[in-house]
Amino acid sequence: MNSSPIHRRQVLSSIAAASAALALPAYAQSTKIIFGYTSVTDFASVFVAAEEGFFTKRNLDVELKFIPINSTIPAAIESDALQMGGPTPSVFLQAVDGGLDHVVVAGGGVTSKTFTSFGLAARAGSGIRSPQDCIGKKIGVPGLGAFLHVTFRAWLKQNGLDYKKVNFIEASFPQHGDLLRGGSLDAVVTADPFMTRITDSGAGYVASYYSTFLSEGNPTIVHAAKREWVAKNPAAARAFRDAVVEGAAFMFSTKNNDKVRAAIGKYTKLPAEVVAKIQISPPGPLVSEKQLNYWVGLMKDQEMLKTSPNVSTLIVKRN
Repeated sequence: MNSSPIHRRQVLSSIAAASAALALPAYAQSTKIIFGYTSVTDFASVFVAAEEGFFTKRNLDVELKFIPINSTIPAAIESDALQMGGPTPSVFLQAVDGGLDHVVVAGGGVTSKTFTSFGLAARAGSGIRSPQDCIGKKIGVPGLGAFLHVTFRAWLKQNGLDYKKVNFIEASFPQHGDLLRGGSLDAVVTADPFMTRITDSGAGYVASYYSTFLSEGNPTIVHAAKREWVAKNPAAARAFRDAVVEGAAFMFSTKNNDKVRAAIGKYTKLPAEVVAKIQISPPGPLVSEKQLNYWVGLMKDQEMLKTSPNVSTLIVKRN
């Protein structure tokens, strides 16, 4: 797996917690959790936990449910269609800011300057090569207010541009190639394997791996639940987190690479030849207040939050 030493230390330091959890007595009855995910490798530690039995040995009955648009996950959690799900930090914080009482149980992927599997893919013939070229264009994002949308706007702002002069359109990852090919969009902020499919098909080209400007080791996905659900199921919430920690540790062993990619392929429904080549987002199963505050700052800078959330109350404490 490609990851920086800081990511590896973060996860390996958590192995002891996961190992200790194995010694916990089984619950009298398994807890059913429907977990919502999107088709990206940021969920790899959850996929691995499901395939390697890390949930079941903790007496959790976890059903993974594909959600096309990330920004719809908090509403699905609130309506009890999901018990847990993986919104991006910005989607999570906007939901909380809007009045939903949700908390972070664990984390998915994290940012890394070595991770170049998402970026700006422009339509063939569009001429988009620089941040300035995006002004006035129609650009697709896989979720308004989600990770790629927020970070792309931050990149434009860092380059002295007004992101409000870009017409952002919400479109799920699988639609990106067709929308470029048909001319409905000038570019998309997308991720592999969809980005590679776009370039391989000739529908577009990578105009920028803009994400390398992001600081290292901040969460791209958080695993959230209603506070009420966590209060009623504290042992299950801890068990879920411990299983994801174990899944992340499993990912760091090179001998497990084939199993990790097989798990990703199963839940993303991608062909084996595609999964074999994609870069896998480094895992960060534990989310800190500092990491969540990074996102609060980024969103405040884009006037996305009406309040100043107290992140210390938004993360389920380890005990």
